[in-house]
Parts: sequence; structure tokens; C-alpha cells
Amino acid sequence: QAQLVESGGGLVQPGGSLRLSCAASAFMANSPLGWFRQAPGKEREGVSCISTSDDSTSYYYAEDVKGRFTISRDKAKNTVYLQMNNLKPEDTAVYYCGAPHFPMTTVQALCVTTSWVNYWGQGIQVTVSS
Repeated sequence: QAQLVESGGGLVQPGGSLRLSCAASAFMANSPLGWFRQAPGKEREGVSCISTSDDSTSYYYAEDVKGRFTISRDKAKNTVYLQMNNLKPEDTAVYYCGAPHFPMTTVQALCVTTSWVNYWGQGIQVTVSS
């Protein structure tokens, strides 16, 4: 059964940090995983995606989070993390973990075209406000 469970959201002041976690089902161990967000009145967008193989890891970051957010993965725990530093009010959104059905999906395709995502977590609120 496909399952993605997010945790770690909350309220933080501008300039602060949060780390999001997403626990994935075991069968997703070889699939790329990604973080997406949806702000009120806006479409859901890809934030960062990661794909790992035995000998390499691929990353994608949206332009407005480069240098501030870091995605990582612990395959032993089937968990993907998003470390968010120097948070800004415009980062406020519901953050979702997502995965494709097709394990060969590239991180660019997964993050840029959200239609490749077949499995979604329930979402978690991140609010950046003073």
C-alpha cells in the first residue's frame, strides 16, 4: 500500500529553520521522491526532488529555494528530509511529499511537471511569520 507521511511543519519566524520528514512505503525505496508546496490561491509546485541509485544521487531544486533548502534521503529508513533554512514569508504553504509510480522518472520531470506524481502525502503546514 502506497503511503507517504509528512512531519515537522509548524510556525517559524523569518530567517528561521525547519526540517520536514517524509516516511515512505518500502516499495518506494528505488523511486525518486520529492517535496512540493501549495500556497493559498496558487498551484502546487515542485520544491525539491531526489533520486538515488547504488552509485549516484540526482537532485533538483526550484530556483527560489536554491542555497536555502537541502533535500536528503535515508534509504534504510525509507525517509526523505527537507532542511529549510533562512525561511521567508513567501515559503508559507502546505508542503507535500510525492512519488511517481514509474521509478525511472527523472527528478526534473517529477519536480517540474507535477503530473508525474502518482502518490501524495496528506500535506503539512509551514507558516513563516513574525
